[in-house]
Amino acid sequence: MIALADKITKSFGGRVLYSQATLQLNAGERWGLVGPNGAGKTTLLRIIMGEEQPDEGTVYFARDITLGYLEQETHLAGEKSALAEVVDSATEIKRLEARIAEMEAHISDASEGPAFEALLERYGAAQDHYERLGGYELEARAKQILGGLGFPVEDFDKPAKEFSGGWQMRIALAKLLLRHPDLLLLDEPTNHLDLESVRWLESFLSTYDGAVLIVSHDRAFMDACVSHVAALENRRLTTYTGNYASYLKQREDNLEQLKAKRAAQERDIQHMETFIDRFRYKPTKAKQVQERVKRLEKIKNELVVLPEQSKKVHFRFPEPPRTGDMVVSLDDVSKAYGDNLVYEGVSLKLYRGDHVVLVGPNGAGKSTLMKLITGHEPTTRGTVELGQNVSRAYYAQHQLETLNAGNTVLGEMDEVAPGWTSSEERQLLGAFLFHGDDVLKRVSVLSGGERARLALAKMLVAPDPLLCLDEPTNHLDIESVDVLEKALETFAGTIVLISHDEHLVRAIANKVIDVRDHTVTVYDGDYDYYLWKRAELEGRAAEELGTTPASRAAVPEEPAKPVGRNIKTKEQKRAEAEARQAAAKILKEERKRLKEIEAALEPMRKRYDELMALMASEELYADADSFDKAMREYNALSAKIPALEEEWLELTAVVEEALT
Repeated sequence: MIALADKITKSFGGRVLYSQATLQLNAGERWGLVGPNGAGKTTLLRIIMGEEQPDEGTVYFARDITLGYLEQETHLAGEKSALAEVVDSATEIKRLEARIAEMEAHISDASEGPAFEALLERYGAAQDHYERLGGYELEARAKQILGGLGFPVEDFDKPAKEFSGGWQMRIALAKLLLRHPDLLLLDEPTNHLDLESVRWLESFLSTYDGAVLIVSHDRAFMDACVSHVAALENRRLTTYTGNYASYLKQREDNLEQLKAKRAAQERDIQHMETFIDRFRYKPTKAKQVQERVKRLEKIKNELVVLPEQSKKVHFRFPEPPRTGDMVVSLDDVSKAYGDNLVYEGVSLKLYRGDHVVLVGPNGAGKSTLMKLITGHEPTTRGTVELGQNVSRAYYAQHQLETLNAGNTVLGEMDEVAPGWTSSEERQLLGAFLFHGDDVLKRVSVLSGGERARLALAKMLVAPDPLLCLDEPTNHLDIESVDVLEKALETFAGTIVLISHDEHLVRAIANKVIDVRDHTVTVYDGDYDYYLWKRAELEGRAAEELGTTPASRAAVPEEPAKPVGRNIKTKEQKRAEAEARQAAAKILKEERKRLKEIEAALEPMRKRYDELMALMASEELYADADSFDKAMREYNALSAKIPALEEEWLELTAVVEEALT
């Protein structure tokens, strides 16, 4: 056991958040903490951290454990670079490093004797401890984590205070991951990350040897990396084994069982009440009546109480004005900021009904491309033209600042919904989880998530035919994301989306635009198709270069480690650190390739099974064109799947061998 929150009760005013909540966190367990907006998830994290006190209950910790907590907001000041901020956060290693340097100075001045021998022994023990903590690889690990979280190498030495709030959050997360605390508490860690950084974080957390407790609205992220779920619902905390999808199924199964038991109890009550009413005054049935009265009382005392169900609001969003087929056209567009070229020679067209997701590493220019499309940035060269009857709506986090702080929620809707009745406005606001008196709140008192929901609701009152959304799910809870997802899935216009939420991306995208290395590539298919094609193209590139997974993964040999109490020279330390850094870099590429292959194999195997089922149908053989098309696809997959599986086995063996 690393930590135990035992019988925690917490209230605000007269409202009970949870009562007698118990949660035990063990090494190697990764917990997702879920629940509706306002259930008290962040409050529970703060109680575990000791930053807030429970009304009842106690939090216990194992002896000498370390804790790390990532809050939703952070601010870095001072002159340190991003890399220095991260490296210096490893305070235990830094203190040990200073102590070793101090001992080295004493050793150089000391003379032979028992005191000298004792000093050498302490020095050797300190060096061993420093190596076990990863001191020699500290900077290399810090760079690996910063790179995994999307920082380009040239930004490592940039002062941390010069980064935006989102990038400062990444630095704070990198500091935590480098420290590697025994208990890691993360509140919305994927906010401000891109899809590639989220996938890296999933991989990092999946092998974390401490305990992790995560609050997140990102369902795909939790499916990928949590092993347990703690659900705050109906003022209780219930625990489940498995990822988020498993939790949903278990909760639904439990609810069905409770409903069935409740229905059986209600049938028994009805039968007994009918018997009692019919024979209450018949002397020959007095004994049976009394028995049923007792049984009836017992059943009513044991009657199953069904949990409160989240209020689901169904709302059909207005259709946007119809446009021409072509919605927006970019012709030979280049964009640069001074000497910094973002991309050049970009030509593409988006059509009515395209639901496009922009993907690629942070800093590659996804948001810039969206701003070019929306007219918020001018091109350096080339043209951006809108199609017939096209108007644009643009949602980004800075738009929350345009809300009028003095208005009520309902007042904000009034400004953009002329002609709507109060009932219609309330129905739309209900779809974005503003219920009852919530609509009378002033904008000034709304949380970040509530402001985001209000801004999205305003956008969908009378949606423009081209919606451009930059990270719309930040600060939303899972229910709010679900509402947005359903609205966008059925949207008849054109969508351009940037999001780190893989579940949303998979649900929405029918076209993917990849922005990286100063180029823009269009993939005319959904997100799974994009992953498949990327893996396929990278595989071909590797073949053309004449490289194999094994040759690419040759890990440099580490220098022999000093034996006994020999003092390592600076050259030895540097050589060891460089060797480890090189090995880590190579392994990073292999792990990345493994994830890409796994992502590509899943849809390919699914499609292979679909084709097998299709070829069992007599109708297929009656349609020659369909049969030929299915056979070509079947033959292609029959060749690709074994090749990828073989590469996966080779890479797995290489990584395992390098780590032993």
